[in-house]
Amino acid sequence: MMPGGVIAPWLLALVAAATLFVVMLDLGMVMVPGEFRWVLRRPALMARALFAVLIAAPAIVWAIAETFELPRSAQIGMMLIAIAPGAPVALRNSMSAGGHRAFAPALQIAIAMSAIVSMPAWIAGLEQYYGGAAAVDPRHLARQVVAAQLLPLALGMVVRVGLPATSLRLEPLLHRTGSWLLVGLLVLVLVDLYQTVIDAGLRVAAAIVAATALALLAGHWLGGPEAATRTATAIASASRNAGLALLVATLNRAAPEIVATVLAYWVISGMTVIAYARWRRHRAIAMTT
Repeated sequence: MMPGGVIAPWLLALVAAATLFVVMLDLGMVMVPGEFRWVLRRPALMARALFAVLIAAPAIVWAIAETFELPRSAQIGMMLIAIAPGAPVALRNSMSAGGHRAFAPALQIAIAMSAIVSMPAWIAGLEQYYGGAAAVDPRHLARQVVAAQLLPLALGMVVRVGLPATSLRLEPLLHRTGSWLLVGLLVLVLVDLYQTVIDAGLRVAAAIVAATALALLAGHWLGGPEAATRTATAIASASRNAGLALLVATLNRAAPEIVATVLAYWVISGMTVIAYARWRRHRAIAMTT
C-alpha cells in the first residue's frame, strides 16, 4: 500500500488507469486536428508556455522549499513531482475552465513529449545538488507517457475523424463516464491518502499551496494576452504528473518519506488548481453573458 494508505493498491491502480484512459479518449474525440494550425502560427506563445511548465514551475518549487526550510526528504519529494509535468487530468481541467480549444491540447502534447527529455535533465541536476545517485531511463518515461496520454488521445482523434457519427454518439457517454470515474478516483485517493496529507504537516502543506499558487501566477503571466491561453498555461504550469514522479521514485528506491511528500503534493496542489480552474470558469462564463 501507499504510505498511510488503506485502499488496496490494485484497486487504486485499476480506477486510475481506467479514469485516465476514458478522460484522454473523450478529450481526443472533441479535438479538431485542423485547429492546431492556430498554434503553429504562434511559436513564441508555445515557447513561453513550455518555459513556464518545464523551467519556471520547478524553479519556483525549489525556491519555496528552500525558503520554508523544509526537511530534506520533503524538499526532494516536492522537487521530484515538480519536475514531472503533464498531468493528464490537467487538460480536462483546462478545457472545462475556458482554456483555449486549440492551444490547450497542443500544449499538453508538447509537454508530454518534452518530459522525456526535461525530466532526465532535471534529475541529473538535482542529483548534483542533493548529492544523491538518482537516474531515470527516458524509455520508461516514454512508455508511460504514450500509454497513459498519447495513445488514448490519438485514438479519440482517429475516431472523430474516421467515424464522426460514432464519435458524436460516444462522446457524451464517455464524458459522463469520465466525470463519474474522476469523482470515484478522488474519493478513493482522499480516503487512501488522508493520513499521508495530515502527516505532511502544516509547513509542508503551506509550502505546497504557495508553490502551486506562484506556478499558476507564472503560467497566467506567460500565457499571452488572451484569457483562454492564460488559463491553459497556468493550469498546465501548476499541474504535475504524480505517475511520472512515482515512477522515478520507484526506480530509484526513494525513501517512504519522499514518496509521502509526492502524494501530499499531488493532493494539496490538485485542490489548489481546482480552485483556480473554478474561478477561471466563472470568469469565462461572466464574460460571455
